[in-house]
Amino acid sequence: MKKIELQNIFDQMAGLHVVVVGDVMLDNYWWGSVDRISPEAPVPVVAITKRESRLGGAANVALNCISLGAKVTLASVVGKDSDGDLLMSLAGKAGIDTSLMMKSAMRPTTTKVRILSRNQQMLRVDEEVTDELHTEEEHPFIDMVLKYLQKVKPHALIFEDYNKGVLKENVIRHITAHCKEIGIVTVVDPKKRNFLSYKDVTIFKPNLKEVREGLHMDMHRTDLHDLGEAHKALHKALNHRITFITLSEKGVYYNNEGEAAILPSHIRNIADVSGAGDTVVATATLVYAISKNVKLMAEISNIAGGLVCEEAGVVAINKDNLLSESMDLLCP
Repeated sequence: MKKIELQNIFDQMAGLHVVVVGDVMLDNYWWGSVDRISPEAPVPVVAITKRESRLGGAANVALNCISLGAKVTLASVVGKDSDGDLLMSLAGKAGIDTSLMMKSAMRPTTTKVRILSRNQQMLRVDEEVTDELHTEEEHPFIDMVLKYLQKVKPHALIFEDYNKGVLKENVIRHITAHCKEIGIVTVVDPKKRNFLSYKDVTIFKPNLKEVREGLHMDMHRTDLHDLGEAHKALHKALNHRITFITLSEKGVYYNNEGEAAILPSHIRNIADVSGAGDTVVATATLVYAISKNVKLMAEISNIAGGLVCEEAGVVAINKDNLLSESMDLLCP
């Protein structure tokens, strides 16, 4: 690929509008020092020196899309609580449209508190309800999203599933059908609970563990044959167009109507793999929406996922760094 062509794709990202639907969460980081063991129990005492809250889950996918220059609308459910208020505030400050965010009196905002010392995670505390949306919230949520899609007609929609209950089967079915009807690209980052509910989508992007669990396949080898068999099984169940599987340190696999390949990962100094999948699905969505080139989509999002793994904690991709790295690796 020529550098001017790659530059043009990155420039066009600013003209895209993406809707991200799924489970949002608030990622809290508490840093401190450990100087002693508690006299009450054999556990370290962490003296907190710094606190930070970041967007997580589907909100981090939205943040990655924003970082790449796209306009983003986030559709999800948070609790009527201070954590929900903070999440909405962080999203708004990041430039994310929160007009499709619903506040619920029936569930708290999903939060994760990570306590760290000397760059080591000492403890994680989660607060969440993973029950599916109540019927009285489900139908207003579906109606709100469908009306928005009909009116605005975004370029792409991402389902970001973390098994927290927003993406129940009925929600998935109605939104997918509407997107198909009006020609919106649909991309799925699935989890186990509704793994085979995303029928007729454009791109299905699980990781290898999710494929094994979702299809009940051993897949001892991660070669083209075994991954091809997984694609066939997925396509039979979902009737989707493109399979895109992340293979952790082994790279990514794509299959588009028989055109298939494994793209190895690039050598990195890995600091933290948290949030890499969010970056991959965001990057893949934007590149595909512009180029419709599946190989290029896989190549650039493979690079993006590796780049964020060099940073500690969940961070969004840096567009300039991604463009520079893509130029070096893809434009001889």
